Amino acid sequence: MNEIPLDRVYRFIEPGPVVLVTTVDNGHNNIMTMSYHMVIDDSRPLIGCIIGPWDHSFTALCATGECVIAVPAVDLASRVVAIGNCSGRDIDKFNAFGLTPMPARQVKPPLVAECPVNLECQVADAGLVDRYNLFILEVVKAWVDPERAERRVIHHNGDGTFVVDGETIDFQEQMVKWPTYLC
Repeated sequence: MNEIPLDRVYRFIEPGPVVLVTTVDNGHNNIMTMSYHMVIDDSRPLIGCIIGPWDHSFTALCATGECVIAVPAVDLASRVVAIGNCSGRDIDKFNAFGLTPMPARQVKPPLVAECPVNLECQVADAGLVDRYNLFILEVVKAWVDPERAERRVIHHNGDGTFVVDGETIDFQEQMVKWPTYLC
């Protein structure tokens, strides 16, 4: 075993796919890349995410209490990385990266047409924002594009490399304590 620096631990417990977060600030749409998120509760459903004051979206999320979490597929990976390497303070990211904002139903920030999944969210709890930059979001409307052929998502390794979802291993019959219910 080799020791690793503590600030690299997250690379080994990355919880889910890289996502895009849309917000609206004074009528202007913004989009950011985020990989620090986690499911808090799947029945309500609640998602925890880290968005800090270094992110242009932080101010909008604090002010409006709304965002959309869009889950991009691997075919958008290059754009997802590019979105994460610039600030909405400087450019209109939807235009710069050829993404299409679509009206949401329950929140003002837009859905991202090119993403197979979009989750409309409202801040459910901001009690940990000051201390940890942790927002607890409640998904109030969820969308999936049934026409979207590419659905594989990307996971950030924390060092500029990504893992792409691949082969599915089916253990549904063995899930006796926590059964999987197909929709």
